[in-house]
Amino acid sequence: MLDIRLFREDPERVKNALKSRNQDTAIVDEIVSLDTKVRQLTNEVNQLRAQRNNLSKRVAQAKARGDEQEATQLMEEAKGVGERIDAIEKELDEVKQKLDRLMLYVPNIPHESVPVGPDETHNVEVRRWGEPRKFDFEVKPHWDLGPQLGLMDFDRAAKLSGSRFTIMYSAFARLERALINFMLDLHTKEHGYTEVWVPHLVKRSTMTVTGQLPKFEEEAYRIDSDDLFLIPTAEVPLVALRADEILEEKQLPLLYTAYTPCYRREAGSYGKDVRGMIRQHQFDKVELVWLTTPQRSFEDLETLVHHAEEVLRRLELPYRVVLLCTGDMGFGAAKTYDLEVWLPSYNAYKEISSCSNDADFQARRGNIRYRRRDGKLDYVHTLNGSGVAIGRTLVAIVENYQRPDGRIDVPKALQPYLGCEVIP
Repeated sequence: MLDIRLFREDPERVKNALKSRNQDTAIVDEIVSLDTKVRQLTNEVNQLRAQRNNLSKRVAQAKARGDEQEATQLMEEAKGVGERIDAIEKELDEVKQKLDRLMLYVPNIPHESVPVGPDETHNVEVRRWGEPRKFDFEVKPHWDLGPQLGLMDFDRAAKLSGSRFTIMYSAFARLERALINFMLDLHTKEHGYTEVWVPHLVKRSTMTVTGQLPKFEEEAYRIDSDDLFLIPTAEVPLVALRADEILEEKQLPLLYTAYTPCYRREAGSYGKDVRGMIRQHQFDKVELVWLTTPQRSFEDLETLVHHAEEVLRRLELPYRVVLLCTGDMGFGAAKTYDLEVWLPSYNAYKEISSCSNDADFQARRGNIRYRRRDGKLDYVHTLNGSGVAIGRTLVAIVENYQRPDGRIDVPKALQPYLGCEVIP
């Protein structure tokens, strides 16, 4: 959520930010109008309350003089003022609710360092690591190789749950578990994160903190009877952990990591990455979340990106880092880097991690503040990133480490977790 003062003091800045994100700017004028109405009604109510208080004093004075007639008249006048206050307060509450809801639909303002552009073609490659392997045999995509090995099953997954689900057996199931443990160990033992075990079902208010609601409700899985949502990422509960709390500056930054399954309806993605495990309704992820200060948050974002990169480096998977342009960033992000791993089946780099600084956007929605050393309160800045997506990492290993005979070499970093050098 943006600061309402931005709309009052510099609405053109907000409009320009929305234009850079390919968003309609009409909402800005509506918010400015509603905010003006709120302040007008608030002023009217305050004036009427002062008038009612003055009448109450005059009633007491009239009664003290024994003038019951004047007291009765003043009391009738005060009653009328009270009725006007009730009516205006009701209108004020309705306008405030509409304003608050509209504010939740406005995306974050991109940081000045973010390139301006309408879509992914304007993203900027920052760096690459590793060279894609040159194969002297025909490479098999994971959606063919996995079933041929009897370790990946899309047909039975569809029988159980429909499209965009996967079943894995034996070595692949253990590889998924090994990747989870490897990433959690790396981030907790070497990068300083606190591991957190979080619920997979969360309240509407929790989803609202990170920006999933109300704008993207159609993309979420909802339990109607309880109004609970399956989390689309562990970012949701990790950020909301500190909602409505005041932290001390000496506590910051707070670094959290969590492994969870993630659930997404993928509304609007039909026809995209329909084969294999790239775009699933259920997938595993190790998430990284920071709560930090405004002064250091963009520097911390660079550190977070390096933490995610280290996973791919240890697994010796070629990747590149891309700075997203304004038109390709997520709703809550002020700045985002994507990590894209090389996949032979696509002959291209595919996203495996997205690392963002949301500035105070989520903190305002969740009322997450900290007490500065000078005693003043301010909103924290929140960072989030995949550290990294487990399923896509498994796919990258299967495709990049395959042998001519169909077997798969195990990256050295994972051999202690799997207890073998080759799959199967």
